[in-house]
Amino acid sequence: MNRRDFIALSAASVVLPATAFAASNYTPGLVQKHLAAGDTVFLDFKASWCSTCAAQERVINALKADNPAYEAGITFIDVDWDEFGKSDLVKSMNIPRRSTLVVLKGDQELGRIVAGTSKKDIKALMDKALTAASA
Repeated sequence: MNRRDFIALSAASVVLPATAFAASNYTPGLVQKHLAAGDTVFLDFKASWCSTCAAQERVINALKADNPAYEAGITFIDVDWDEFGKSDLVKSMNIPRRSTLVVLKGDQELGRIVAGTSKKDIKALMDKALTAASA
């Protein structure tokens, strides 16, 4: 293997896992549409420059890789903090900052993590979402 092939394969191995579990990007009305359809929604309020958000994303993607039922049963939506940090969604949900994870079902908030990166805590939130999705 030559150096150029090695670099290309190395770059692909970094990019592909991050895109393998891509969530929907938030647009106004998207959350309400999924909730009205009876979906369980996992909101990830994040910014591309936020190191805590990146740590949360790594944990979420690892958990999805370990359990494909998460991806199949839960609707994951990324909310870009730089674009929607002052939106009606953020205001109505009292989201304090980027790096906030929230699970919704119907008109209920099932759980929330603010700035937490613990695999145990994020797994518990995702398990709660999966249980709600199965009910």
